[in-house]
Amino acid sequence: MNLLRQVVAMAAVVVVIMNDSSSVSAGAGVDAQPSPGYYPSKVIRSMAFSEGYSNLWGPQHQSLSQDQQALTLLMDRSSGSGFKSKRSYRNGYFGASIKVQPGYTAGVNTAFYLSNNELYPGNHDEIDMELLGTVPGEPYTLQTNVYVRGTGDGAHLVGREMRFHLWFDPTEDFHHYAILWNPDQIVFLVDDVPVRRYQCASLFPDRQMWVYGSIWDASDWATDGGRYKADYRYQPFLARFQGFRISGCDASSSSPATCRPVPASSAGADLSTQQLDAMLWAQHKSMVYYYCQDRTKDRALYPEC
Repeated sequence: MNLLRQVVAMAAVVVVIMNDSSSVSAGAGVDAQPSPGYYPSKVIRSMAFSEGYSNLWGPQHQSLSQDQQALTLLMDRSSGSGFKSKRSYRNGYFGASIKVQPGYTAGVNTAFYLSNNELYPGNHDEIDMELLGTVPGEPYTLQTNVYVRGTGDGAHLVGREMRFHLWFDPTEDFHHYAILWNPDQIVFLVDDVPVRRYQCASLFPDRQMWVYGSIWDASDWATDGGRYKADYRYQPFLARFQGFRISGCDASSSSPATCRPVPASSAGADLSTQQLDAMLWAQHKSMVYYYCQDRTKDRALYPEC
């Protein structure tokens, strides 16, 4: 009888331990990056830098790997550096894997973006993903932004920013940042997880754009509103790019009607329920600023809010 009681007691302990373990695992899963169910960075092939891009400025501050698969941009007191796609596009998927520098990087802006500023100066469109540098102990900020037909020009900018403190440290490894720009929506993705979707029919960029990457000094606003500036005692500042991916409708194509937009999901043009759930997770966990929630904004300038 005593033996039976001991066995029952031991079984109860095992059940309690298993339940506790399950609870811990479930709790850990709550913060784990969810699967979006669709991985465009796995579908679209990676290209050599020179296949899709060329230097735009600061060539002395660029270093290309021998296989042309990886590019390092450098910023010091004398200059930053930037590159540009060889072609312009009417829509498409544009991505790159990026790793930024740890330590004091305040004021440093590592950018991957679409723009037609050179074609429409003073009245341009732009879609931004920017990793904004920081001070030790504080996280990098990923800023996404959309400018339409001159809202990013002149003294009074009308930005549509959404910012994140990412759920990982972007200095520890490469992560894939991508912009899916289609005729009716813009989706910003980080490691294939949609973090933001922009849809505003009355204020939507629909003119051809090029793809750019750069590192530059944005001390006047990038870190805590400009409170912390670039400190060149810590130069050089490096930004590493690899995994270049482009799949889009070439603006110079003689038969634009035959080019279809890149699908947003395995089902087609729209995001799936699983992708939308992943986006809500990313925004709930990591979003730190959304322009539609900023009460200092003039709402007349933001009809979509």
